[in-house]
Amino acid sequence: MKKLKILILIGVFVMTALIVTDNIISFQARNKVYNSVTEIPKNKVGLVLGTIKYLSNGNVNLYYRYRIDAAVELYKAKKIDFILISGDNGTKNYDEPTTFKADLISKGIPEDRIFLDYAGFRTLDSVIRAKAVFGQESITIISQKFHNERAIYLAKHNNVKAIAYNAKAIRGRYGIKVQIREYFARAKASIDVLFNTEPKFLGTKIEIK
Repeated sequence: MKKLKILILIGVFVMTALIVTDNIISFQARNKVYNSVTEIPKNKVGLVLGTIKYLSNGNVNLYYRYRIDAAVELYKAKKIDFILISGDNGTKNYDEPTTFKADLISKGIPEDRIFLDYAGFRTLDSVIRAKAVFGQESITIISQKFHNERAIYLAKHNNVKAIAYNAKAIRGRYGIKVQIREYFARAKASIDVLFNTEPKFLGTKIEIK
């Protein structure tokens, strides 16, 4: 019985910590995330946070599709001049940035307006590298709202001025699963901020022009 009580207390503590962290991150991102392309301020560069194109069942990942749509919308509204795609290229057969680039070009974005960050293994890496490698003091982050809020939080604590444009959200069962994972991702983000975690790679600077 005593062990059960201890386990319950630990569970309550963990849940409370996750909820508090979630609220803190959302609060710190307030007034910096936008749903309207007409209201969002202009930035030189839009940072698209990468994800896989296809799910394990072969269907197109809607998080991917809607981020593509959001990036195109911002560019065509002249709210960004360049698109920086940051994603995972950890193996020869897995290349998020190049996949995004091909689909953006097919939707009318000029190739010379697209830059690729192949070392965006995590949101932390993507945000810090946008400044440290690609020289951007101010960026517009492009992803779904929950992801944008976490990216804004990381940007704020790494001296990157950032706003975000919310891609269309995902509803239903799959969306709920991702939202649950987000609680733990936010907890990890807060730990990264606490310990000043650095990106896996930095490297040679790349000028966006």
